[in-house]
Amino acid sequence: MLWPAEGRISLPFAPTSGVQRKAALPENGSGTIRISRTGSQADSRASLRIRLNPPGWKQPLTASHPYPSVPPYNEMVDLEKTLLRKVGEAIHRFKMIRDGDRIAVALSGGKDSLTLLEALLLLEKRAPIDFSVCAFTVEQGKFLRPIEPMGEYLKHRGIAWTYYRDSPSFRLLEEEPDHGCDLCSRYRRRAVYEIARGLGANVIAFGHTADDFCESLLRNTMFTGKLSALPAVTHSRDKEFRLIRPLVFVTEEITRAYAASLGAPVVPCGCSQRTGTVRRGLRDIFAEMEKEYPNLKENMLSAMGNVDTSRLLDTRYLDFDSPSITPEFRPGLAEPFPIVNEL
Repeated sequence: MLWPAEGRISLPFAPTSGVQRKAALPENGSGTIRISRTGSQADSRASLRIRLNPPGWKQPLTASHPYPSVPPYNEMVDLEKTLLRKVGEAIHRFKMIRDGDRIAVALSGGKDSLTLLEALLLLEKRAPIDFSVCAFTVEQGKFLRPIEPMGEYLKHRGIAWTYYRDSPSFRLLEEEPDHGCDLCSRYRRRAVYEIARGLGANVIAFGHTADDFCESLLRNTMFTGKLSALPAVTHSRDKEFRLIRPLVFVTEEITRAYAASLGAPVVPCGCSQRTGTVRRGLRDIFAEMEKEYPNLKENMLSAMGNVDTSRLLDTRYLDFDSPSITPEFRPGLAEPFPIVNEL
């Protein structure tokens, strides 16, 4: 959102003892605070947040603000640094972005893809290479809230955004209301490629997080008989697009907090609210285990990058004529995969 150089903003505010503010707030819980921009646009936004979001302030739950609270300014700065460090590590390690790329961010309406978009926009200004970022949303008839608030938010931010209503997906919803995720995914993939092609993009960025990678590893292992997860980088079948997932090292704990700090409207999909699914069951398992093992997902991510094929059962990777050699002593071994567990 673009903040004015100077103006007056009114909104509900819960008076809190000991809060420093320029003007006294009335006891009815609402008031007006005068702001002025003394530095860059980012500085003015931060200044506004310091005054409106003191520790202990609780933001009302609305369609535009679906999170219960916004962190203080210092926490927000640390949060942004953590986010950019993890995204930067993923981009560098997997060579996701190259000079001259045009990246189309698949904006689903949720907190993860919104966080990814903001991170790439920040890196676009700071990275040593030149690349451009745009965003798009595919409407398949499953959003639980109107999409317009998110469109207005992106417009005010000056972000190039394309909204695409996929008619075949709507017909599928009418003709086969109980269709599975695989069929819906195929329809969405076709639409995504069509949109990216029209936007002149050669890279498509998806907002899958570390949580999604870990869930995918367990799901594939338990239900498909294949030891695999999501690829951090891959290509479309005809190699037309590079598909990247820069949030591979970022947990949903971070995206949830960062989306809350933005105050941006989040539009959830009905599929994410379904119960009784494998995905929901895996999330419940993680939530329960992380109470005792808080670094569970970080260790699983590390395991995905530290594969010891000699201790698996795939004969394509076994040498029956040589003594077992541990990975630490294999010649030419790549740099060990990092455990990224700090917040």
